[in-house]
Amino acid sequence: MKNRQVCCTVFGLLLSLSTAAAPARLRFDGLDISDDTRLLFRADSGSGRQSVFVSRLTDLALQQVTAFPEQMELLENGRTLLVRNSFGVVKISVTGGLPQMAPGFPSFAAGNVPADGSSGAAASADGRWILYIEPTGPADGDLILLDLSGGAKRTISRKVELPAGNFPATWSPDSRLFVYARGGRLYYYSLGYIASEPVDERYRQIGEGGINALCWNQLGDLFYFKRNTLYRVRSPELYTRTIYGDFLSIGSVAGSLPLGFDPLFDSFRVAPDSRSILLLKGGKNIFYYPLGDSGTASADSLLPYVMIPGGAYDVKVLWSPSGLVTVIASVLEGNKTMTWRFDTAEKTAAAFVPLKPPPSSQCVLSPDGSKALFWGEEGLMLWDYINWQPIETVDWAPVYSCVWLNNGEYIAGNGQRIERISLSGQRRLVCLSNAEEYCFELAGENPRMLARSGGDWFASDGKSPWVRVVDPRRRPASQVSGRYRVYLEGRSAGPYENIPMIRNVTSVGTASLLPGAGSQETGQSAKAAGGQKLALCFDLYDDDAGLPRTLDALRRFGVKATFFLNGDFIRRHPVSAAAIAEAGHEAASLFYAPIDLADSRYRVSDDYIAQGLARNEDEFYGATGRELSLIWHPPFYRSSPEISAAAANVGYLTAVRSLDPMDWLSREEAERLGVRMYTASEMIEQIIEDKKSGAIIPIRLGLLSGGSDDYLFLHIEVLLDALIRGGCDIVPVSAIIGDGR
Repeated sequence: MKNRQVCCTVFGLLLSLSTAAAPARLRFDGLDISDDTRLLFRADSGSGRQSVFVSRLTDLALQQVTAFPEQMELLENGRTLLVRNSFGVVKISVTGGLPQMAPGFPSFAAGNVPADGSSGAAASADGRWILYIEPTGPADGDLILLDLSGGAKRTISRKVELPAGNFPATWSPDSRLFVYARGGRLYYYSLGYIASEPVDERYRQIGEGGINALCWNQLGDLFYFKRNTLYRVRSPELYTRTIYGDFLSIGSVAGSLPLGFDPLFDSFRVAPDSRSILLLKGGKNIFYYPLGDSGTASADSLLPYVMIPGGAYDVKVLWSPSGLVTVIASVLEGNKTMTWRFDTAEKTAAAFVPLKPPPSSQCVLSPDGSKALFWGEEGLMLWDYINWQPIETVDWAPVYSCVWLNNGEYIAGNGQRIERISLSGQRRLVCLSNAEEYCFELAGENPRMLARSGGDWFASDGKSPWVRVVDPRRRPASQVSGRYRVYLEGRSAGPYENIPMIRNVTSVGTASLLPGAGSQETGQSAKAAGGQKLALCFDLYDDDAGLPRTLDALRRFGVKATFFLNGDFIRRHPVSAAAIAEAGHEAASLFYAPIDLADSRYRVSDDYIAQGLARNEDEFYGATGRELSLIWHPPFYRSSPEISAAAANVGYLTAVRSLDPMDWLSREEAERLGVRMYTASEMIEQIIEDKKSGAIIPIRLGLLSGGSDDYLFLHIEVLLDALIRGGCDIVPVSAIIGDGR
């Protein structure tokens, strides 16, 4: 099980969340009530992510009977499968079984609002503990340690930023310690503290950085980057010595690079033998660096390397125990995948060699490094990793997650089933992912549940695993029993598009199946929130940092936005400009150059504005073959009535920001002006607090020349989630200020 941490790795800030469901308002359908007052229904969290539930109407207890495999991982030495999706976390025996709710976890079946899809969780390898964030605001929450054996909870830290990529905590392989990030600093927590008084967080500090600045090896040693120095803290030292105050005093220097490590944009991975690392620098270069005895490196030590084309939004690494490293990157240009390989065991090799791209960037390597699985919308394919060639297509339907059980067997989850599949082709059902059709059996006082998935029928009594049945006796669906009638209330409430309602026909009263969702107060607040229409716009001046991540997030959330581009950006990044247009977003003008039109050095006439806008139109057409929308805003939003009138004379509408998140303020500017920089979480909180219907909310993409401790665009998923769950309808700017013509 330790191999899963090193054989297939994902570089931190370029993590693709393409398999995660974008949060949407939950919709219910398929109500079917049995004579013994059990209710079957389906919940849809959007993008086809569905689960079937059964409820006892006598006490409204919910049980999840299918598990959509958004994310899967093995626990308890491969005995238990942990499945995470928008409805929470469930455990399933790898030999087959129904989903078992994790005690204490805030899942939908336990009466909680479905998870937002971005908060995630981190489970210990022994299967006993799980870390998750309990939101207390739109952008942060409390880090909770949950004992899965009994449901006991402990708050580890408060004001932890909600993750937009990697979860901000990571477990040691032996499940005895974890490290977490908060506020740009790293902290550790030992489970030995559980039985004693909590140790103040100040005395558990490792140092500056984010979760990308550290990595575990198979032996449980911790590697940590601080500036340009890589430290290694060996596993025995973590537990045999007291770690208060100076954490690094118990470690040793593993390497010193001529490059500084930026935890916002850099990440690294340690080789299976711990003798080298791969460093992803700024999302654009991957360096191979052997960890020599001297612990230092010259510039020549950072070879070979790969320069990834601009627009990479998903970079994965397969690293076999024998030393074969394969880098797989998804890039915006042509929406394609690019692949390189380097054999670390071959001393004469001098460069990463390009390879034929695999069918998907979603992948996992077998423990022995001989086989690889690739999956995605095109299905599931098994590859010979050593010779880098396909062996067979295992599944043609979209596959969402896979894990290896051993070298000869793996678990794969598609939209119908989660199955154990051997290399010889034998398949065994673990659990149903979803059901195209379901009902109760026409037999007995306690009829079994029936579900059709992938063309076959299965049955379960609610305790035993699903088993295949032939010609089942199906009871017609009904919304009426001897005691109850059930129906769907179309009035939406909060995160719900509709509400299952239960009417007791033997007495007086109608209640919602969902606690609190049927209250008048909830319905009114949801109605008010649902009326907010606002626009997100992204400004691109000269750097495309953050654009791939933003486009990917908007795609997953089903949101169309407006991108303002100037001529300098278009000339430097024509591929990125084309990617915006190809994704169907509104492309608008930011003038031909980043000129402060309010500066007295410029003579701003009607002709000057008209020529600058026309020149930008030509730049965009030359790069994309498409036309800019007739919407603009002056650089830095420095406008005047005269400037807006000049633009209007040539058909342009001027966009005016409704609020300023201050994400343009650099570290240097903050020091010069004597003001405090806001964290991304604070920016999101302010946006949520100040937003109004018709608002235009700007976000600056690209790196700031004066540096920054945080960037709002790195948290775009958190902002989108907060807006959507707040009932906002996110539209392009043209839908706010006009039709763009």
